[in-house]
Amino acid sequence: MSDNFDVIVIGSGPAGYVAAIRAGQLGMNVACIEKWRSPNGASVNGGTCLNVGCIPSKALLDSSHKYYDALKKLGKHGITTGAVKIDIAEMMGRKDKIVSQLTGGIGQLFKANNVTGLYGTAKLLSNKEVQFVNHDGEESIIKAPRVVLAAGSVPIEIPAAQTDGDFIVDSTGALEFSSVPDRLGIVGAGVIGLELGSVWSRLGSEVVLIEALEEFLPVMDQDIARESLKIFAGQGLDIRLGARVTKTSVKAKKVHLSYQSNNLTEQKEVFDKLIVCVGRRPFIDNLLTPDCGIDLDERGTILVNNQCETNIEGVYAIGDLVRGPMLAHKGSEEGIMVAERMAGHSAQLNYDVVPNVIYTHPEVASVGQTEEEVKVSGRDYNVGVFPFAASGRALAADDSQGMVKMIACETTDRILGCHIVGPSAADLVQQVAIAMEFGSSAEDLGMTVFGHPTLSEVVHEAALAVNGNAIHKVNRKRS
Repeated sequence: MSDNFDVIVIGSGPAGYVAAIRAGQLGMNVACIEKWRSPNGASVNGGTCLNVGCIPSKALLDSSHKYYDALKKLGKHGITTGAVKIDIAEMMGRKDKIVSQLTGGIGQLFKANNVTGLYGTAKLLSNKEVQFVNHDGEESIIKAPRVVLAAGSVPIEIPAAQTDGDFIVDSTGALEFSSVPDRLGIVGAGVIGLELGSVWSRLGSEVVLIEALEEFLPVMDQDIARESLKIFAGQGLDIRLGARVTKTSVKAKKVHLSYQSNNLTEQKEVFDKLIVCVGRRPFIDNLLTPDCGIDLDERGTILVNNQCETNIEGVYAIGDLVRGPMLAHKGSEEGIMVAERMAGHSAQLNYDVVPNVIYTHPEVASVGQTEEEVKVSGRDYNVGVFPFAASGRALAADDSQGMVKMIACETTDRILGCHIVGPSAADLVQQVAIAMEFGSSAEDLGMTVFGHPTLSEVVHEAALAVNGNAIHKVNRKRS
């Protein structure tokens, strides 16, 4: 193996493989080290996101949504079907095929962009040396003037609900159920809990989400959070806030769970399966030696500057290892920024315009500041809200729950944030993210011609509503 590399990237998830490819495009000789192995033992790229995260979960979300529509909604459209059944094995096979296709594609992109894929474990030593142990146990030391740490994250474990890989599982295990649990418990009503809960609820599980926080989706705009909670409750998700798990045990193939409610009373539940998804933490286990010199904070997050460089010159950290939301697209853009800065370019990432999405149905999406954050800043602002129920396109699709909320500076009219719960929210919020990136005002969006009939018109009307000019709803009088 050649050790003549310009860059060593540790991790080939959305942050790492993007950094490696972009560095290769910029003329650097790159090595990308990945420890992940498929269930059959093959070395694969993609990290958590492609293998057991973003992609397989979306495959199951889409499959379960189609099943639910066929079971419950097609009759409204005059479509009659026979008995609707779900084949879990077939659904899982489809998911696995998609994962295999995408992870294999990364290897092809590596070959096309002068990236050497190395498979095994890696540890950063002093002087930018990297200890590499391949999957056969062979150890070597490789060195480059630049190292990019992109090892990702792992699920947080809690003592009161230790996973056993069978009855009590983490998010990875929840993607591998061989049958639909009659009763499913989920510890954590955040992004992962809501997405996984949606999958198995649509397929027939009675789903109970147990959340220690007393506020639902506290990082989201609270108008959107309240509307989302109402919608999810209407779908049958039993979301219990202010509920802290105190004990779990498995007896007679059932999970027995105790939790303490916010009034300090103890509650007990019995489930067929329990998913624990209370967040993720940076995966720094065996990544750094004590003498490598990298600074961490108290949570194990690697400290970096605005360009993702650590306290060691030439060593960068990106993605879930560093501050900010643990989002694949945020990590990818950090990877591009770092690669371009290593090539001498003046790249910078605008962290104020990073979309966040929950892929339930309807989706929940946001970009920019929430109303609560704007209030704290002391800035004067205007708000425009428009419901999907007033959209002809949403009504035609029988998908009209939710709303768009847009916030703009009162003085400049510049868009400060946009928050959506509704159909295709992930794609709609991106329209506003583009506008914000270019410093657009709400009036700019309001003056833009949107196609009719489209869901995008709801964004258009929300922008008009900011200044009291919405057409398809009654505008609130301004004092």
